[in-house]
Amino acid sequence: MRTREELEELELRTLTPYAVKSRYTRGREYPEEEHPYRTAFQRDRDRIIHTTAFRRLEYKTQVFVYYEGDYYRTRLTHTLEVAQIGRTLSRALGVNEDLVEAIALAHDLGHTPFGHSGEEALHELMAEHGGFNHNCQSLRIVTKLERRYPNFRGLNLTWEVREGLAKHVTEYDRGSAEGYEPDKAATLEAQIVNVADEIAYNSHDLDDGLRAGILNPVALMDLNIWREIVEELGIDVNRFDDMARHRVIRYLINREVTDVLETTTKRLREVNPRSPEDVRNLGYNLVGFSEAMQQHNLELRAYLMEHFYRHYRVVRMMTKAKRLITDLFNAYVSEPRQLPESTRARLAEDDLYRVVCDYIAGMTDRFALQEHRKLFDPLERA
Repeated sequence: MRTREELEELELRTLTPYAVKSRYTRGREYPEEEHPYRTAFQRDRDRIIHTTAFRRLEYKTQVFVYYEGDYYRTRLTHTLEVAQIGRTLSRALGVNEDLVEAIALAHDLGHTPFGHSGEEALHELMAEHGGFNHNCQSLRIVTKLERRYPNFRGLNLTWEVREGLAKHVTEYDRGSAEGYEPDKAATLEAQIVNVADEIAYNSHDLDDGLRAGILNPVALMDLNIWREIVEELGIDVNRFDDMARHRVIRYLINREVTDVLETTTKRLREVNPRSPEDVRNLGYNLVGFSEAMQQHNLELRAYLMEHFYRHYRVVRMMTKAKRLITDLFNAYVSEPRQLPESTRARLAEDDLYRVVCDYIAGMTDRFALQEHRKLFDPLERA
């Protein structure tokens, strides 16, 4: 059996000088004796997987609400795809795969039901009470809201995992790095999760849009990256089928991952960092796309925004979701005794609006729909 000390030695021997080593973690907020055969970051990963918040991701919207079909991505499948891409990148770049996986698995814990529409609704409702941001909520969940240990709130994760969540930034993600050296760059491991998230949602939203019939493979020929891929694969878009879709998405992900590896390797050689602190002190990210791929992704995101996220079917669904979230929020605020007893108990430490916001943010799509019926349908049992 390999002990934790032996696993830490293996990291020291095999990872690059600028990789974060679990032996040298800045530690946990509450001192704990470390595990005999798991490193600190492996233990963090396991704690995240066993949370209530992680299990709830199964019934939280990525783009399509769960009842639209079993095929479409959920927050859980998206999270797993981010972790998988992140592991590939970290292994190839020689950095700490366990740290990457832990950050990836926790990065979306704070998402609301019904995706970004749910977040927008809560942010508007909380405008005079601190607002709402799903990135900040992810960190709030692992540091405060999960109650699984008798001696502290949250999961007591290592500083490096918490820093990775605080500095999670993509086109659609902005948080606050306050308390985690905001003037410094994130670790390479955290930067990898940021890029893996972007690769995952671009590719799988394209996949889901095609699968739903909302995106048209012929119309997509206006996109440079789509046209290049189908031509390289020899696919006839006028006879596009499921197998062609699988081939294109697989090729797209591989192309983006390869681009990130080649671009990041070149930047690392130019900068030549000798420690994780050298990476942080740069103040900017090393992990990323080439200029050409970045331009391709900008075009793809703009296309998805116009032809997928703003498609009438998606807009109708999301508009209904915002109305539902608003109804729930106003109902609980106007009569807090409608909240479960365990949730009301938190009013002793947080104000009513934040307690209601946390409660709704933690709901799955399915539970939110059921709760709305219970509160507003006279024939539905409470």
